[in-house]
Amino acid sequence: MKFSNKLFIATTALLTVIFTAFGIWMLSSNFSALLDREILRGNSESRMFRVLFEMGYTSVEEYGEAYAIGRTLDSILDGVERDGSHCFAIYGEDWLRGRMYIEAKGLRSEVETLRKGLEEWNGSYYKVSRTKEGFFLLSVAKVPETETPLYLGMCRELTETFQNRQGMVTQYHISLSVLLALGGVCIYLLSRYITRPISSLGRTAKRIADGNFELRSNNRSNDEIGRLARDFNRMADKLVEQMEAKILEAKQQEDFTAAFAHELKTPLTSIIGYADMMNTMKLSPQEQAESTYYIYNQGRRLESLSLKLLDLVSMDKNPIVCRPVPTKRLEENIRATVRPIWEQRKINGKVEMDKGVLSGDEELLLSLFYNLLDNAAKAMDKGEQGFILLKGTAMPGAYEVKVVDNGRGIPREEIGRITEAFYMVDKSRSRKEGGAGIGMALCHKIIKLHGGTLQIDSRLGEGTVMKVIFPMETPVPRRKKQGKGATHKKAGQNRDAET
Repeated sequence: MKFSNKLFIATTALLTVIFTAFGIWMLSSNFSALLDREILRGNSESRMFRVLFEMGYTSVEEYGEAYAIGRTLDSILDGVERDGSHCFAIYGEDWLRGRMYIEAKGLRSEVETLRKGLEEWNGSYYKVSRTKEGFFLLSVAKVPETETPLYLGMCRELTETFQNRQGMVTQYHISLSVLLALGGVCIYLLSRYITRPISSLGRTAKRIADGNFELRSNNRSNDEIGRLARDFNRMADKLVEQMEAKILEAKQQEDFTAAFAHELKTPLTSIIGYADMMNTMKLSPQEQAESTYYIYNQGRRLESLSLKLLDLVSMDKNPIVCRPVPTKRLEENIRATVRPIWEQRKINGKVEMDKGVLSGDEELLLSLFYNLLDNAAKAMDKGEQGFILLKGTAMPGAYEVKVVDNGRGIPREEIGRITEAFYMVDKSRSRKEGGAGIGMALCHKIIKLHGGTLQIDSRLGEGTVMKVIFPMETPVPRRKKQGKGATHKKAGQNRDAET
């Protein structure tokens, strides 16, 4: 069953119970008050009838009991019965007044029952009785002044009162039916309106499940459903991001497998080919030397590839030990290492690093900068007077290292993928230079291990800027010399730093 139908049925049932209970209470209260008023009025008339009789009877009691009773009744009946009530009197076992009316209304047995109840004590009884003729209020009182028991009573018809109640009940039923009908229509429309955003959200979820991943809920309300829609949109965005990440990861794994297989195939083909040629053909010493050189060269290439792969895998498993690394010491090592390569390639290179202290593994940092500079050198065309700059700049709380070259550049659409293993922008040129597409993956891994970030800006034909930003360790202030012990301690620290 739809939620809107459940809401409609539940609300309608609740309103029906509330209106019915309230109507019954209201009708019962009004009728009880009206009936109590009629009973009070009937009892008042009965008491008045008794008082008038006692006053009249006393005045003529000297003429005999029977005469006094009859004379008194004749003198007060017209006044007492003026508002529609009917009097009756029972003297001993004989009916003096009202017998025909009581029997006509079917109240004879009710009156006899009340009279017998008064034989034991002087008081009054009243009772609301129902017969075929209608509803009646009977009030009976015993007169103590007479020797023979005398019972005076009044009968007041209440049929109209009960008919009014029945009319109010009928009118209430009609009103309740109309109210529930109109209320039911309003509740149904309101329930459909309230649940419409939920239905829309359900349709959106179904369409997303069918493959329309760009679809989102347009609900912008500030209620619970609006918040649910916004949470749903965030969930959908997150799922799409995770799905795209899984797709990209699967593609990267597929590309990695294909590239790795290709990188193995080329040197293995050369090794197998030259080995087979040496085994099956008679070669001259020069040809044997060339074959041996190619086998050795391709074997070294496979060794380099395996070592880089081991480094790439082991970095995540073996956490680095961070130590303070002076940037000036890095500058000296980098300059001494890359100067011969730049001279051989006729590259104008420059290494400048501001004074500072980085926290990390010195060997990994050197490997990072060597790879960045090596990639910059490989980006130079043969015979071109290229320019490479490694610039380290100390900033508040960070240290920035930029590697700038004026080489071939990287296409904008491929910048985001150059940190993937085995990914090469120009595969033929990279293999010719001896690369396997792992260097930038290692660089990216080293940067992440040191809490840094990598930013790449490149334009085809103009060059590339590789920017690495590290969090910089705050230098510890040096203490002043304090005697001979302090001097020896500082000297020991300097020796450790030089080591």
